[in-house]
Amino acid sequence: MINFKQLHHFWSVARAGGVVRASERTGLAPQTLSGQIAALETTLGVNLFRRQGRRLVLTETGDMVLDYAEEIFRLGTELEDALSTRSAGRALPFRVGVSDVVPKAIAYVLLAPSIALPEPMRIVCRENKLDQLLGELAVHKLDVVLADSPLPPNMDVRGYSHKLGESPVSFFATPALSASLKGPFPACLHGAPMLLPGADAAVRRPLLRWLEDHKVHPRIVGEFDDSALMKAFGEAGVGIFPSADLISDEVCRQHGVQRLGTADSVRESFYAISVERRLTHPAVRAISNAGPMQSDSADTTS
Repeated sequence: MINFKQLHHFWSVARAGGVVRASERTGLAPQTLSGQIAALETTLGVNLFRRQGRRLVLTETGDMVLDYAEEIFRLGTELEDALSTRSAGRALPFRVGVSDVVPKAIAYVLLAPSIALPEPMRIVCRENKLDQLLGELAVHKLDVVLADSPLPPNMDVRGYSHKLGESPVSFFATPALSASLKGPFPACLHGAPMLLPGADAAVRRPLLRWLEDHKVHPRIVGEFDDSALMKAFGEAGVGIFPSADLISDEVCRQHGVQRLGTADSVRESFYAISVERRLTHPAVRAISNAGPMQSDSADTTS
């Protein structure tokens, strides 16, 4: 079993960039630190440092061990903070990144279980492009990121995607625009003005494929990265727009529109992306385990 005291000494030396600097920061003698690291190397059966002139530099294995040590002691600090916060009766911060393609109403539905927790919670939401949010997640500025797709395989971020659920997609239009359409759904969409999610939205390609399969060719009048802005244009009557059917009642009530019909085969999925496979933050566990969108096909992928 790893001696975590020795691991902490290794972590201190690696972060300080040398035994002497670590000694100055920790108040421990250089001989003590060197001896503890040597004992850890013996236990692990590997070399963690190598000499480069007068300097100590991490070996490739040492780099890997440091990554794990960073995570271990970060979690330890989080545990201390959580216990301190709970004992003092203060609200536990829950830092959430919301991808700009995720509808605001969906984000609320996904986060609602965390609000219902018995312990006080202070939600801090940040909205941005997915890649920007994942960068903040990687350096632990966020506890979780809500997105419409799992962690992209080309991202240099170690994380895990927890599927929260999915919803079919419906089309909406103002009463005036609805009245001008001809024929039943989905034929009535042919030639009609249409607003679409931007290229970053995971649902865009399935929507275009569905329209093509039904031989329906609307007139694309706008494309939007921000789903709220797309709905605002739809509310103004600029065009028909798609949205998750799960929030259809809210969309109709808030924007004064009507549901034209549903593309049942087009599913919009939503994920919680974290840097840990085993979820530890109580709010992240709540939205993963008790979300109202939870589907039978929920999974976890790295």
